[in-house]
Amino acid sequence: MKEDVNSFLNYLAVEKGFAVNTIDAYRNDLYQLADFTEQGANQRGVVPLWTNFSRQEMLSYLLNLKERNYAATTQARKVAAAKSFFGFMLAEGKIKGNPTENIDSPKVGKPLPDAISFGQVRRLIDQPAKQSAPEAKRDRAMLELLYASGMRVSELVSLNLGDVNTGDNYVRCFGKGNKERLVPIYPQAAQVVEEYVTQVRPRFVRSDAEQALFLNQRGDRLTRQGLWQILKAYAKEAGLDKQVTPHTLRHSFATHMLSGGADLRSVQELLGHANISTTQIYTHLTSEHIRRTYDRAHPRARHEG
Repeated sequence: MKEDVNSFLNYLAVEKGFAVNTIDAYRNDLYQLADFTEQGANQRGVVPLWTNFSRQEMLSYLLNLKERNYAATTQARKVAAAKSFFGFMLAEGKIKGNPTENIDSPKVGKPLPDAISFGQVRRLIDQPAKQSAPEAKRDRAMLELLYASGMRVSELVSLNLGDVNTGDNYVRCFGKGNKERLVPIYPQAAQVVEEYVTQVRPRFVRSDAEQALFLNQRGDRLTRQGLWQILKAYAKEAGLDKQVTPHTLRHSFATHMLSGGADLRSVQELLGHANISTTQIYTHLTSEHIRRTYDRAHPRARHEG
């Protein structure tokens, strides 16, 4: 049976140009399937052949993976390997039917990052606040703005000077599909951004034509990778055990808003989730309602000072 697997692996290497590591993963998964099949055939006293492999045996194999406590992601990968293999065997005329047809892969949920507590967020943001260097003032403005708005890191580094209104306390950002949304921010965040823009950003500017809000020391727009490294350093200084990424602050923003009494629909709109327009059970909210919800629910808006 493994000879057929080897033929398939050769096809992946020669015809499809798959990487060595990918082929090795297919080999491990399909050899495991072959061993399971041969063992079952031997127990029943029949010849182990792929032509005898049925849908019921595939289901038995899946049950065996579950009983052995394989992670859902691993199960899904092994099912995908089997589907590709049997598709190849069917195309080559070596089997008459595909035993994996209509067999769904295990559902693999996309894990959300852990939220950190409001106290941990405060400790994180307090780290650059303790320092007087221009970079620290910029960093505090970025962290305050991330947590104030729940923006994606890509949205934050894409901000231009005119996108933050520190007088009316809101930020304009462009999400997926370049969809624009206005997000309220608490006054303290607006204040530190204003201080950064007026007192610190001019020290970084190398070209008057540069419109990026957040700049690095070379005067260029700060990158996602640069922000991630900055956040990682402050999380270490704050003594946070959990891995903290820019998306951790986005998830914490949403979690804390909901804990503070915000309704899910408002939080979805603040986050700019793409599927919000399809949630027709809710009435479209006015910006005034979003502002009231934000002011009532955001921890930093309720715990200034």
